[in-house]
Amino acid sequence: MKPVEIDAHCRDIVGALSQIIVGKDDVLHQLLAGILANGHILIEDYPGLAKTLIARLLSETLDLDFKRIQFTPDLLPGDITGGFLYDQREARFEFRRGPIFTQLLLADEINRATPKTQSALLEAMQEGQVTVEGASYPLGVPFLVIATQNPIDLEGTYALPEAQLDRFIMRIAVGYPSREEEIEILSRRRGRRMDEAHVPKVTTRDELLAMQAALEDVYVDPSIEEYIVDIARATREDRRIALGASPRGSLALLRLSRAQAAMRCRDFVTPDDIKAMAIPALAHRLLLRPELWVSRVVPADVVEEILRRVPTPETVAS
Repeated sequence: MKPVEIDAHCRDIVGALSQIIVGKDDVLHQLLAGILANGHILIEDYPGLAKTLIARLLSETLDLDFKRIQFTPDLLPGDITGGFLYDQREARFEFRRGPIFTQLLLADEINRATPKTQSALLEAMQEGQVTVEGASYPLGVPFLVIATQNPIDLEGTYALPEAQLDRFIMRIAVGYPSREEEIEILSRRRGRRMDEAHVPKVTTRDELLAMQAALEDVYVDPSIEEYIVDIARATREDRRIALGASPRGSLALLRLSRAQAAMRCRDFVTPDDIKAMAIPALAHRLLLRPELWVSRVVPADVVEEILRRVPTPETVAS
């Protein structure tokens, strides 16, 4: 599949989603970049901003099997992975698959479950399989996780450990709509005459897999690779940061920049692609020093400053 075809597919997908999701085309483009890069996505924002709705509508446009898990403190790992049940008629134990066996999984309010339950996702997100009672069960392809969490109302929640945050290729926020956009949301709801909203299927699973595979043909100049590494190393050397981006972060930025290039109808990556994806790819992987917690500095600010400081390469498309 050529970049021009990927660009056309992505435009159609965003167009379909925009029938329901108003004024968030940039967010939808970021989500699509994460999906094209075959990564898992963390959406962190306030309640009521359509995080769950966006995930469900994405599954409809991409024609993917969709399941939702509402994370709560009493949720157990077996509720996610499934487990063995005794079949009295056959006189044997039979494995019953949990909701993780799907193509697009929504982990809603993931930080409300205990770390033990959160860890049930780790193997699936990294290895594409689930292990129960010593037996491994492969997940289908694609397997994508979109997790949501609320940045406020943290009582009774469990912060995601750095090891699990590192499994998400990107973290994004939706943000509040403008006054005009919110009026349009009300108008469209009135026009639908119902709360439930649906969008048409735009692409198929096989086409999505073809788009993901096509990213391997997007050219990355050696100077661009050096630029990515210089940005990642700058996060490790910054005195404000206790834990910088790992090589997994560099690889995530590489994958996302390739997706960004393809969605812009190009078969090569530019420094602007890196800059567009640096904050979503790296900010959630950084851990600030404790003395900065009381300040207004956030990891995204540090990444933005690093982008201004690290020299931008001059590349020629190849």
